Amino acid sequence: MIKALKVSFLIYLSINTAMADNQEEQNMSHEQSTVISTIQTMTRAFHNSDIAGVLASYEKNAAVMFEPAKQVSDPAQFKKNFEGFFQLNPKFDYSGHEVYIANDLALHIAPWTMQGNAPDGSEIAQSGLSIAVLRKQADGSWLMVLDNPHGQRLIK
Repeated sequence: MIKALKVSFLIYLSINTAMADNQEEQNMSHEQSTVISTIQTMTRAFHNSDIAGVLASYEKNAAVMFEPAKQVSDPAQFKKNFEGFFQLNPKFDYSGHEVYIANDLALHIAPWTMQGNAPDGSEIAQSGLSIAVLRKQADGSWLMVLDNPHGQRLIK
């Protein structure tokens, strides 16, 4: 009985979360949707091991925290780290997006899960909280300036 209740509750949460995510996206402004589009475009490029597509989502001097509390801005290291992650064949999913905009800056927050495979073939599963800062460009597009996929690390 308790197990059935737990399963029912999880189904209920899944349905309501999906409906809430859809409602959130419907209530977003054009600018907020454009920010999310930048994140989704980068994620698709990442899934396709498209290094040029990934790098095109970032400003020239952007910083990514590939590891918690460790910032990488050097373009060569930036590229090397992304290409290293491609070896895991990772697939990311976001459970929702929040976007806040102030003038030409946007803050994007999204919980994520990732499935992939280690070089030995074993499965890898991770999750976290992505926090990214984007800047609006002269052409109206948005590019990432700071990308921290480990935003949850300070939460205990």
